[in-house]
Amino acid sequence: MKAELISVGTELLLGDILNTNAQYLSKELAALGITVHHQCVIGDNTARLAKLVEEAKQRSDLLLFTGGLGPTADDLTKETVAQVFGDELVLDPEELDKIKMYFECRGGMPHNNEKQAMVPKRGKKIPNSCGTAPGVLFEDGSCTAILMPGVPHEMREMFERSVRGILMQMAGGAIVSTMLHVFGPGESALEEMVGDLLEGGNPTAALYAKNCEVAVRVTARGEDEQQAETLREALVQKFRDRLGDLIYSEEAEGLERVVVSVLTRQRRRLATAESCTGGLLAQRITSVDGASEVFDFGAVTYAAAAKRRILGVKPAAIKKYSVYSATVAAQMAFGVQKQGKADFGVGITGIAGPTGGTEEKPVGTVYVAVSCGHEVWVKRLSVEHSERSRVRRMSTQHALDMVRRIALGLPVPDARRFGRHAVEEF
Repeated sequence: MKAELISVGTELLLGDILNTNAQYLSKELAALGITVHHQCVIGDNTARLAKLVEEAKQRSDLLLFTGGLGPTADDLTKETVAQVFGDELVLDPEELDKIKMYFECRGGMPHNNEKQAMVPKRGKKIPNSCGTAPGVLFEDGSCTAILMPGVPHEMREMFERSVRGILMQMAGGAIVSTMLHVFGPGESALEEMVGDLLEGGNPTAALYAKNCEVAVRVTARGEDEQQAETLREALVQKFRDRLGDLIYSEEAEGLERVVVSVLTRQRRRLATAESCTGGLLAQRITSVDGASEVFDFGAVTYAAAAKRRILGVKPAAIKKYSVYSATVAAQMAFGVQKQGKADFGVGITGIAGPTGGTEEKPVGTVYVAVSCGHEVWVKRLSVEHSERSRVRRMSTQHALDMVRRIALGLPVPDARRFGRHAVEEF
């Protein structure tokens, strides 16, 4: 099946908005075994869009559109594609009621939003659980057009909930996939480790880098679901053998979910002391349903005085090693473990930037410590491409992974291990 991606919006052409939709859809289609032959960005111009759609129909089996489904006068994707595909748009009362309900608490629905409730007479609508504009599907002979919103989170939700299933039916047979969540190596390092496993035609595997970690999607197609699952499992096992405990989950996305799950099963609790991350670690943990079973105490001790007063960090340790040091991070971990009466304590201190770095300790230098019982593991990070948000996110990633590993009795790569006495002798 030949596919074509068409992104509609003058703001994309002007560079005002980054086109993340095309990147996402390209990877998703590849995972389904659908080849993308063309990508195009076009402005909000009816004549040019109609000409493009006519040409695309002749060369592709599947056209995926994003953008141009809004309520304004220049949002004409749906109308234009309907005309080229020989369909007409009719008002859908159910969609109109949804839109009216959405605007009820906002002072009433503007009249131009009514156009978003127009759907194909011969084609079908695709539900939008995140916004007011439903997606639509048109068919004309051997060509299918699917229109989705341009807002990235609306588009992704629609694709996950509805469009992927439609495409799987179009592709025929059965398609199954598994997402392996990996933390440790970056995308290029991971590709070197598993490059040969990414080369197959069926099953296929692809890497997805996001949020300071990498995921591996393994997809298999078979004549039936059992055959597809057998093919998928064979390749997944090769990744397990190759990557081992670098795979933190085959189900839940996010190390925080895995940590909450592991500590809940073990009936153990965690407390956090954060400096440069400013409470991000506690925020990530408490975003997980059921976090209250494992977490009830966190401190943001940004200033040195707060580290001394709340966590009991020794002034001599700060004077000798500086506030950005393994010793201070370890004392923060032990201090918050004691204050929170917890099984694990986490201490994070470092330089998130963009200022404050030195030649010895540049921006991106962070010390992460995790204490358990009378021992503490400390890791020094040197976060590359040191934007402040990346330093903070990566620091919490390492903290969560260290807790996971210690709780499960796994090795903690690149960490130094100390006894309590070694960090409290100041």
